[in-house]
Amino acid sequence: MIRIIKSKADENVLKEAARDFDGYIKVVVDVKQRILAAGGKKHVDGEEVLLKSGSRQEDLWGGGLDLETGEVDFDSMINIRPGQNNSSREVLDQNIRKQVEAVIRSLLK
Repeated sequence: MIRIIKSKADENVLKEAARDFDGYIKVVVDVKQRILAAGGKKHVDGEEVLLKSGSRQEDLWGGGLDLETGEVDFDSMINIRPGQNNSSREVLDQNIRKQVEAVIRSLLK
């Protein structure tokens, strides 16, 4: 189940979001609104939920959080955006990476 998270998630929300990947949470972060979609099997599904709630495509970046190690990653097909100078699945811009990580850590950790 995909949930939009706007404030610090409690342990039950984290467990629910990590259900699909046994301790790993796929996330799509809106760096402008500082919210995220958590859970599900595909980043594109989280992206769709956020777009329907008013987010803008150029503000959305995919990644994930490993609850066991606390490691954040920045890998998702939705990150491939040649028009935004991101031709990789990884978020290449260090400033955007910092913003994505800050939102993930503030809402999910």
